[in-house]
Amino acid sequence: MTARLEHDAGGIARITIARPEVRNAFDAALIARLIELAHSVEPNARAVVLQSEGPIFCAGADVNWMRAVASESREVNVEDAQALAGLFATLDGLPMPLVVKVQGPAIGGGAGLVAVGDIVIASSEAWFQFAEVRIGIVPAVVSPYVVRKVGASFAAAAFVTGERFSAARAYEAGLIHQLARPEELEGAVDDTLAEIRKGSPAAVRAAKRLVRQVAGHTPQEVRELTIRTIADIRATPEAQEGFRAFLGRRAPKW
Repeated sequence: MTARLEHDAGGIARITIARPEVRNAFDAALIARLIELAHSVEPNARAVVLQSEGPIFCAGADVNWMRAVASESREVNVEDAQALAGLFATLDGLPMPLVVKVQGPAIGGGAGLVAVGDIVIASSEAWFQFAEVRIGIVPAVVSPYVVRKVGASFAAAAFVTGERFSAARAYEAGLIHQLARPEELEGAVDDTLAEIRKGSPAAVRAAKRLVRQVAGHTPQEVRELTIRTIADIRATPEAQEGFRAFLGRRAPKW
């Protein structure tokens, strides 16, 4: 099995990449499997954790697979790229928060998986690299997510040099959100999930959606959107429960 999906009693879904023997690298089968699993997440899941087995988070695309595809027609290469782009779009489109747990190196498309995470928690021993130019290609399908997260300046430097950079540098750039010592990584992920569960499920999803809606716009351009958003959500049952719980000094029922 190249990847698996598990749900726990706390409403957390975990997608685990399980190809440690090839450094959790992508091939066509793994891409298709991850898309299938992302679509299979229970609709009421509170969050999704993307993780992997072994010492390496993900080494990107399997080089032997890429070489084989490169020898095919342009049409085949377009179809292959569409599948990979579909994976990132599917993960990016999850309505609930996507938490990415990075225990080791994330390279190429593996670093792209990091870029689509809403919250990324990485081992202080991890490192990152967009190494595509060193084998004659470019990080094309991941580029929108990387540029959105770290900006054009950092992305350009990382893309054109293909150099390796540390977890500390990734944190400074905004690619990841929290660093943890290796032995504390799982606990740090659990702590973040506990924080997410404190929020109203509907409000958490709306907050994620809101960021996507207002990004790149001026306050004037999204003023009406923000007015409608807060007015609508105040009237929802979860918001009313939140108000009652706050005033009653108790935990809300979600």
